[in-house]
Amino acid sequence: MNTPKRILPVIVFSQFAGTSLWFAGNAILPDLQSAMNVGINDTGIVTSAVQLGFIIGTLIFAFFAISDRYSPRKLFLISSLLGAFFNLLIYFIADSLFSLLVLRFLTGFFLTGIYPIGMKIASGWYNKGLGNAIGLLVGALVLGTAFPHLIKSIGGSLPWEQVLFFVSAVSVAGGAIMYWFVPDGPYITSGTKFNPKAMITIFKHKQFRAAALGYFGHMWELYTFWAFVPIILIYYTNEHDVQLNIFFWSFVIIAAGSIGCIAGGIISKHTGSTKVAAVQLLLSGICCLLSPVMFQFSPFVFLSFLIFWGIVVVGDSPQYSAIIALSAPKDLVGSGLTIVNSIGFAVTIVSIWVVSQLAGVVNTPFILTVLSPGPLFGLLLMRPLNKNAELLNS
Repeated sequence: MNTPKRILPVIVFSQFAGTSLWFAGNAILPDLQSAMNVGINDTGIVTSAVQLGFIIGTLIFAFFAISDRYSPRKLFLISSLLGAFFNLLIYFIADSLFSLLVLRFLTGFFLTGIYPIGMKIASGWYNKGLGNAIGLLVGALVLGTAFPHLIKSIGGSLPWEQVLFFVSAVSVAGGAIMYWFVPDGPYITSGTKFNPKAMITIFKHKQFRAAALGYFGHMWELYTFWAFVPIILIYYTNEHDVQLNIFFWSFVIIAAGSIGCIAGGIISKHTGSTKVAAVQLLLSGICCLLSPVMFQFSPFVFLSFLIFWGIVVVGDSPQYSAIIALSAPKDLVGSGLTIVNSIGFAVTIVSIWVVSQLAGVVNTPFILTVLSPGPLFGLLLMRPLNKNAELLNS
């Protein structure tokens, strides 16, 4: 059957709207110093709270087969509403770092019903061209992640309370639009149930193991880079005595990743997903190593460098999703994706913690070089994929 033209744009917008909850807490951290004694130095732990909530949510959703037992669009709506609710509660009840972390954890938990469920909704409508749809959806995730920074940049000093209200309203709108305009698709399936014992079995498969390890290297870098973009921008402005709209440029740098996702999806049709993922991982690894030097250049060069890094640091994400799905045993695809995503986001917590600890010891221009082992080892460990012609043409 022909898929209605409205379906993909609605899914993409709803994904963008829901995932705007992800970094809403980061965008307002500088304003929380006086409100609850929370500041920019707490970026790492606040981000990790969201990641941990997402990990726990993913495992619970998978263990109880929630996305198989209930309509994905209903789950998306409920998750968008509850995610917006706990995000908004920061304004009403958060009065300390601990209460903020609890609310960010709960927001991360309900992102489980937005990001992965959005993928499932898309798969219900697109039997062919799913790779392109995934590229657009991850691009929407990137824009959603960056969106709170844009909202905060409006007028230069938009109150943090208004940022929370606006982001929550956008999330509610995204959930409602998904529910009203995207019925369950003709290709929707119950999928495979989560099997905890599959971890041992699935990692025995060489191609799957190589794809997963490459993804883990990618995740070591991605969310830590996103979390620390405002910090390195603040450092640069102080060192060079220049005026930059920190929130606006944080938005531009993170949002640029949507270009890498969409362009990578288009290129992968001709070169295969493995090559696209490897090239972007290589380029982002080079950016890690070059980052200390770039602090010496003019704002134009420095910002251009960060925008390029923003493009390649996440452009390989859709390709890893495709590679992992293709390389997993057919009867363990559901469990494989769940396991890999959970481990990948656990890796981000470790990476963010390491960089946060080094931030008080190592000069700021050098802290992001700690991310370089991720791309390096990811490239080395995913080499077996180059021998698989099927994946190269995925």
